[in-house]
Amino acid sequence: MIYRFVVLSDEDESFMREFEFLDSHTLLDFHNMIQEELEFDKSQMASFYMATDNWEKEEEFTLFDMGTGSSTMEDTILDDIIFRKNQKLLYVFDFFNDRSLFVEYTGEAKELQGHEYPSCTNSKGVPPKQVVFGGSSKKLYNNIVVSDDEEDEDEDEVDDLFLNGEDEDVLPDFENEEPLNEEEEEEE
Repeated sequence: MIYRFVVLSDEDESFMREFEFLDSHTLLDFHNMIQEELEFDKSQMASFYMATDNWEKEEEFTLFDMGTGSSTMEDTILDDIIFRKNQKLLYVFDFFNDRSLFVEYTGEAKELQGHEYPSCTNSKGVPPKQVVFGGSSKKLYNNIVVSDDEEDEDEDEVDDLFLNGEDEDVLPDFENEEPLNEEEEEEE
């Protein structure tokens, strides 16, 4: 039996991939297919999660045995976890920024003789970048307006705003020749 899945991203509505797998394939086969199709770096961590109809995470399937009691992708056969149409999975590919692909089981088909599985049967849009650095800072600072208006003379100088003029104090000279620790004393 062939299982069909659609994979979507909430980062770009034009992105979509459709895959076909044998019911005997594992989540590791699915992971490898996603990695290959989206040209992701295979050294990065990833996990599948069973998901509710509202895309809330449930049981985790890890890439490696993490000793947390979760199942591994390699040991999880699709036929054992897919039990209804529209079954949902999350594929977390960027743990630091909590970014996922949304995977939905769309139905079954008969296996075609001479056809290789797994396969990507439909590909649209550009995949999301696998790792995004500074993603949270983009959200935090997107409303900042930088003004280059130099004619506004009532604005305080930067030093006055942050240091309140206290930066004019001179630091004392440190001419202490005492060793920092006892080992240095013994070496002398």
